[in-house]
Amino acid sequence: MAATIRDVANASGVHVSTVSRTFSAPHLVNPATRNRVLAAAEDLGYRPNRVARALTTGRTNNLGLIVADIANPFFPPLIKSAQAHARERDYHVFVADTDEDHLVEEELIQTLAKQVDGVLLCSPRLGNRAIERLAADIPLVVVNRRVKGMSAVLMDVAHGARLAVEHLLALGHRRLALVTGPSGSWTSGEMRAAAAQRAKDAGIELVILGPNAPTERGGLAAAAQVRRSGATGVLAYNDMVAIGLIEGLSERGVSVPGDISVIGVDDIVPGRLNRPKLTTVAMPTSAAGRTAVDLLLQAVGAGEAATPALATLETSLVVRESTAPPPSGGRT
Repeated sequence: MAATIRDVANASGVHVSTVSRTFSAPHLVNPATRNRVLAAAEDLGYRPNRVARALTTGRTNNLGLIVADIANPFFPPLIKSAQAHARERDYHVFVADTDEDHLVEEELIQTLAKQVDGVLLCSPRLGNRAIERLAADIPLVVVNRRVKGMSAVLMDVAHGARLAVEHLLALGHRRLALVTGPSGSWTSGEMRAAAAQRAKDAGIELVILGPNAPTERGGLAAAAQVRRSGATGVLAYNDMVAIGLIEGLSERGVSVPGDISVIGVDDIVPGRLNRPKLTTVAMPTSAAGRTAVDLLLQAVGAGEAATPALATLETSLVVRESTAPPPSGGRT
């Protein structure tokens, strides 16, 4: 006969309710007790009935995860870590892609709200008011966006932008450009404010170019503007934009880093394989996925009594081949 929840309770020396809570809300169970229950369940071959549990607890043990563009290499490490972390807590994750469309994003949140216990919203394109309205119907945690009264995981891109500008300054660059991302992007706004302030403090000029699509094609399209700007050092919205920019500059006979230095943001695999290998601001995507799951499960467990939490994760500069001192005598 198949093992029952009562068998697991007897084997682990706890009440049936503790076994139930171990599988439905593991973060509420003492780690030592949780491990003992899970070990007993494994030994007995016990598997909880998810349908029955949902009827009893009112929870699905499913989470939604919505990203702006699943084809962007920035998102897979975040998705993978979130799924693995959720699975350790006996939750499944449904992943959805908005293709950078705020209307699709809103529709997906409304649809998933009927099927999951909470939603992770990564790099949202919706405005804050729309997100606040949707959060009234389903627990939401946002990644890389600050929304009043909501839990969020932020990657400190402002710090990263300052590091990038300081690196270019140390190399001797005195005219810089920032190739921004989509209008309304929190990340783009943070980068712009931080880079502009650091450039002002150093007494140099920063040219703002954008908005731009957050893709390789967006970087290609920005290459002509960068060439005309006279900048010798460029910070791009993300690595995909930087890779496209390098390609576009090359098509115009501009060498990277010989004529112009380029820095990206994210530290995705294609940037490490690009030629030249891309100097970039590394974003803690895997840590963000795990942290976002933790915050969402806290919100789900607390219900209406949930207290918003904010986690800010550190970024760092990775120097590779796409940055160098400016050409002597200025760029021709």
